Amino acid sequence: MRNDVARGVAIGVGVAAAAAFLLPAVRPVARAVVKTGLVGFEKSRELVAEASEAFEDLVAEVKADIAANRLGVATAAQAAQTSAETAKPND
Repeated sequence: MRNDVARGVAIGVGVAAAAAFLLPAVRPVARAVVKTGLVGFEKSRELVAEASEAFEDLVAEVKADIAANRLGVATAAQAAQTSAETAKPND
């Protein structure tokens, strides 16, 4: 058990020492990767916002169509009722 702990500590110290030497060389690559990720994320957010807006517009159009159809049906029903009342002979 003690050997495993010593080995783990040695590996940790080795990784830390290697990182101290390699970090300056890796930093530009890491920055480029992070920058690319951020640019891609922002582009994705823009695309999602545009798609969401298009979907909201579509939903609004469909709701307007439904309301117009209901109004048209109600108007037609009212016209039929008025017609029927007008056609009745007076008692």
